[in-house]
Amino acid sequence: MDNVVEILLILVSTIFVTNFVLARFLGICPFLGVSSKIETSIGMGMAVIFVMTLAALCSWLIEKFVLVPFDLVFLRTIVFILVIATLVQFVEMVIRKTSPALYNSLGIFLPLITTNCAVLGVALLVVQKDMDFFPMLFFAVGASIGFTVALLLMAGIREHTVHSRIPNVLQGTPISLVTAGLMSLAFLGFAGLVK
Repeated sequence: MDNVVEILLILVSTIFVTNFVLARFLGICPFLGVSSKIETSIGMGMAVIFVMTLAALCSWLIEKFVLVPFDLVFLRTIVFILVIATLVQFVEMVIRKTSPALYNSLGIFLPLITTNCAVLGVALLVVQKDMDFFPMLFFAVGASIGFTVALLLMAGIREHTVHSRIPNVLQGTPISLVTAGLMSLAFLGFAGLVK
């Protein structure tokens, strides 16, 4: 029972309280770049969930069974980046073959998952916090779901602002940044959920 509560707390915390985009400000580039349409945001969110979860899992295994036993911890960042780049290449090939329309709509942002600091941030935080297997797994899943939630919320708001009357000085990037800031403030309201 305690394990179930711990897992639920990890999920709620990573999705809402310490959301990687709105609380830790990681992954801002794809958050702003791909959030203009809900359809592309769903595709990007699914790709990030897959890459972030597998990257955390592979990084955790490499850290526990290769880097630490062979005293190669100084290679951690390079190895993690290679793992992430490999996973992104795999996802890119799968999406290109299965959904060319989604592949074209994601454009440059799909390969940029490799440089998404949220993905590397999850892998490094898992190691830094010295998590066990299941907490690590749910931390990664929760962080990626939190990224997707933020992306979808932003896409929904941006689709509505297209038809709204916005002053000329705020159109485009300024209104997106103001919206992201307001969303971040709103997510601060979740801070009391988990201690």
